[in-house]
Amino acid sequence: MRLAILAGVCGLALVAGCTAKGPGKLVWHDEFDRGNRPDPTKWVFDLGGHGWGNNELQSYTERTNNARLEDGCLVIEARRESWTGPDGRERDYTSARLKTQGLAEWTYGRMEARIKVPQGQGIWPAFWTLGTGFNGVGWPKCGEIDIMENIGREPGTVHGTVHGPGYSGGDGIGRPFQLPLGQRFTDGFHVFAMDWRPRKLTWSVDGKDYFTLTRTDLPKGSEWVFDRPHFLLLNLAVGGNWPGAPDASTTFPQRLLVDYVRVYAPAGKSAE
Repeated sequence: MRLAILAGVCGLALVAGCTAKGPGKLVWHDEFDRGNRPDPTKWVFDLGGHGWGNNELQSYTERTNNARLEDGCLVIEARRESWTGPDGRERDYTSARLKTQGLAEWTYGRMEARIKVPQGQGIWPAFWTLGTGFNGVGWPKCGEIDIMENIGREPGTVHGTVHGPGYSGGDGIGRPFQLPLGQRFTDGFHVFAMDWRPRKLTWSVDGKDYFTLTRTDLPKGSEWVFDRPHFLLLNLAVGGNWPGAPDASTTFPQRLLVDYVRVYAPAGKSAE
């Protein structure tokens, strides 16, 4: 479906979304409705093409070709093109990765986004968090919470996962959510959320909870690292260990559309 056809979809969703009641006090949000570039007071860019720990194939840029605002949505666009990033690495694909690192961070609450994912072999969109201790203690000790990941060859399935010391990479703890009756996430917008409390994390799609993780669910002797500040990330990767590389069936450009991102303070007793 062409982006022009989707123009009214983001705008309509924005109006409806603003009237919806969140689970707690809205403490941070971006509705992507002003200007043509992501708000620099809310987002910074990761840049370069060193594989990002996953053998990914793209180089991330801050160009409007790869990240821009259109019709009330953030558009993250992956393109097939040669590009040499600031790290000196030449890649055959470009895309973008945005984060709130250094600008906004949270411990507990609800992180929510309304997203339309792309589809194609080797395409890997994600909405996720990293612990702010990343530059100090490193990964996975900093903690990672994948609120939504999708690999393009599985258009009807998304994944919620955590990574920490002793349960990272292929041993991350998570669960998939699959749409019924052959429906595809690529056909429309869906709300992906994670409710974060001191002793548990709960993932949902369109208001339906599908996975809850508590301290007792970790492997014996593993450390619970989800009691420290995290920042948000949005990205669209190409290739990598999990999705594999694009093939002859993969078309470009690929676009990840984000209607809004919202963060709510915990509702009720935050210690529960």
